[in-house]
Amino acid sequence: MTNKKAVKRNKPLVAQRKGPSTGMIVGIVVVLLFAAAVGFGLYKTQQGGQASTPPGATASGISVGQDNAKATVDIFLDFQCPVCKQYEAQVGPTVDKLVAAGTAKVVYHPMAFLDRASSSQYSTRSSAAAGCVAGSGVFPRYAKLLYANQPEEGGSGLPDSQLVDLAKQAGAPADVAGCITGRTYAKWTAALTDQASKEGVNATPTVKVNGKQVDNTSAALEQAVQAAQ
Repeated sequence: MTNKKAVKRNKPLVAQRKGPSTGMIVGIVVVLLFAAAVGFGLYKTQQGGQASTPPGATASGISVGQDNAKATVDIFLDFQCPVCKQYEAQVGPTVDKLVAAGTAKVVYHPMAFLDRASSSQYSTRSSAAAGCVAGSGVFPRYAKLLYANQPEEGGSGLPDSQLVDLAKQAGAPADVAGCITGRTYAKWTAALTDQASKEGVNATPTVKVNGKQVDNTSAALEQAVQAAQ
């Protein structure tokens, strides 16, 4: 399309945060926030030994789709990140379509990127909660619910009780409550955040196809996945 509105919609998502409570343009200040999150992650990882991996997940993330798909899409995200919510709204249907067609497998990396944007380490809590639902196969639905109920930056985030309620709404079993309230996979979250830093990820959302970063648009994602077939 050449019309101006269409061109605007197809531009890669760029995060901006206004005011002292949430920072400035993500591309400028997000590295500092990320370094703080990584520092927190390293601290958590160092306290109490090795992180345990959630059932249905791996040490690097939560995989959705067929293992033999020729394209692997890595999505580095933070459930506190407003631009990640926008990405899910705009590109999520394309991601779901590619998975359903068997042309792509998606590995989600829910990180503790923006713990400082919450008074209760919401990034860590929501990521750890995602680990709790991974084994029941309802992560995609849970992720959508977390974005739909995303709290504002700078607040306390959703309480654990609401994280539990949303998990059950997504289809997770009742015993998920203890896992979420106990923050069973907080160390796993810290390890994901640390690993993302080592891989050069310094903003969310970051999307890669077969290891190569692509723009945060449906067109860029589809083009990269098609090239991998």
